[in-house]
Amino acid sequence: MIRSLLFSFILFTTGVQAVHADATTEALRNTAMNPALSELQRIDAIKKLYSNTLVDGKIPPRTVCVWDLLGRSGPIYAAALDQQARLLDMGVTVNMEAYTNEGVLADDLKAGQCDAALFTGIRARLFNKFTGTIDAIGAIPSSAHMNMLMKVLVNPKNAPRMEEGQFVVMGFAPMGAAYIFVNDKQISTLAKAAGKRVAVMDYDLVQAEMILQLGANPVPTSVVSAGSKFNNRAVDVLPAPLVAYNIMELYRGIGDQGGIVNYPFSQLTLQLIGRKDKFPAEIAQLVREDFYRRFADIEKEVERQTGDIPDNLWIDISAEDKAEYQLMMQQARVALRDRDYYDGDMLTLQRKIRCKFEPSHSECAQPVE
Repeated sequence: MIRSLLFSFILFTTGVQAVHADATTEALRNTAMNPALSELQRIDAIKKLYSNTLVDGKIPPRTVCVWDLLGRSGPIYAAALDQQARLLDMGVTVNMEAYTNEGVLADDLKAGQCDAALFTGIRARLFNKFTGTIDAIGAIPSSAHMNMLMKVLVNPKNAPRMEEGQFVVMGFAPMGAAYIFVNDKQISTLAKAAGKRVAVMDYDLVQAEMILQLGANPVPTSVVSAGSKFNNRAVDVLPAPLVAYNIMELYRGIGDQGGIVNYPFSQLTLQLIGRKDKFPAEIAQLVREDFYRRFADIEKEVERQTGDIPDNLWIDISAEDKAEYQLMMQQARVALRDRDYYDGDMLTLQRKIRCKFEPSHSECAQPVE
């Protein structure tokens, strides 16, 4: 997933203090941010912009922290290690750290223990609300919608939206659709979840409030413990990406009576967040473009990791129930936007993309997002 990604941004990262403070600097930056030029031209411009930060002609070490549910034995971390070996052959030192706990990773990124961190888009919202809204419930119906959205986002015109505070979004990758896993097939709609125990992220109080409004009982959990809680019957309902079916062994919690509601409620992402004092805007732009070029390959890897899911586990729902899902999710997005939880500009962009695919939908003539 990040095989050639690390090469792109670590090999040429040189700090954030430019040595040129004249028209030459502006020209070099324009060159570095121009996707119509060759990568070599853009990299050469970046080297000239930040040449004063090389140490003995070499790139200073960088610490890249990678979230992987399986830690050092997981597929994301394995890809990172493979790239680390290639970089070492080139004389570039990379300190790679594996995390199974996103909360700890986020804290270490804030504290400067990590120069960059790769984790879920839901967690990334804490660092950039604009890209953190990509994963908004019901906002992106399919992979095709996600592809179009990411194509728009990697345009250099959107580079300013990638920066917030001390951090810069260096890339986003598809992690697949999230579905509702249940231990009883009778829990096929939101209304039928009333009184049931629903897993919510322990760091996100807004999720708990939403579940309470549905009449269900929120159960705080972490990404690491979510699978075991579902499998041990501590929760009845677990929203999760399909890849979790095998990795978290969710078939144990599904058992003979449960299943997966056949309606994706969100398209999830992995996002790479870097510190601006380690990764300048020009490097971040190159990395974002590199992520997008590998969109199809990343999706194939996610599908491979997902594996086969038995057909009899899918719980089909009616067109009326799907319409109910869409309306409730739209109402939730608007409410969360008004509470400053979701970014309104991102929701508007996502709505415009949905209307590209389905211009006859009522939200296109009477938009509320």
